[in-house]
Amino acid sequence: MSVMAPNDAHATLRVALGEYDTGWHQPQGSVNRAEVVIKRAASTGARLVVLPEMCATGFTMEPEAWAEQLDGPSFARLSELAQKHDVWLIAGLAMRDTAGFHNIAVVFDDHGELQATYAKQRLFTYSGEHEHYVAGTAPLVVNIDGVRVSPFICYDVRFPELFRAAAPWADLLVVIANWPAPRRAHWDALLPARAIENLAYVAGVNRTGAGDGIAYDGGSAGYDPWGEPAAQRVAVASPSVVDVSAERVATIRAKYPFLEDMRQPVPAYGAGTPSFGDGHTSAARSAVGF
Repeated sequence: MSVMAPNDAHATLRVALGEYDTGWHQPQGSVNRAEVVIKRAASTGARLVVLPEMCATGFTMEPEAWAEQLDGPSFARLSELAQKHDVWLIAGLAMRDTAGFHNIAVVFDDHGELQATYAKQRLFTYSGEHEHYVAGTAPLVVNIDGVRVSPFICYDVRFPELFRAAAPWADLLVVIANWPAPRRAHWDALLPARAIENLAYVAGVNRTGAGDGIAYDGGSAGYDPWGEPAAQRVAVASPSVVDVSAERVATIRAKYPFLEDMRQPVPAYGAGTPSFGDGHTSAARSAVGF
């Protein structure tokens, strides 16, 4: 399998790790807190702000009460915030449609337009997530300022085949999560592993605080394509940022063409070919696999 060249070999992207306490079943309060994070992130020069999984509600197993349609109030408010602060935004939300409920990552551009949605491919059976939500069927890649970005959600990170399916087309792999404190060591190990094996940047954004009796201690982090820590704090009280370079990805992959040695780039039990977000409604819907 040949590795697709970057859309812009010299593109760079500052990504803000928007970690915060999303609370529990308090959408308005959580999105209000998210605005503070987004505003501070924008002040650092970030072009992409990433918020945690199900940022409006916490990791709820009550989608009947809390999941929203694509034109719901949390979607609308996040869209407004992306436009207001002139940033791209990736955020996790519980979504409903005629096919059921979905744990998704929404991608808004800096005009507040919904560019694409990604549905979590591996549902967390340990908590019964599979009993309430419909799993996604394919990865997603979105071009943001010339950098190719592929979002994933929490439990996905335990399944390297999902990341392999997107890696040849991606410079940055984003993982949004509600990752509990007791399993924090796994989070700390899995994020750099996904960076190393795919020769890509990885940005992981977790929540803090407590939800439904579960403690979360953050640990948001970024890694470069060599697996080295890449997050830095450039301003007091602002989120950490990761400066992504498409050129660095291309250079490392050219020197160490490990991805070229994949014999079966999409395992039979893994994901399908990525959907590519291009700003059209059809692409935004197809990316969640329903």
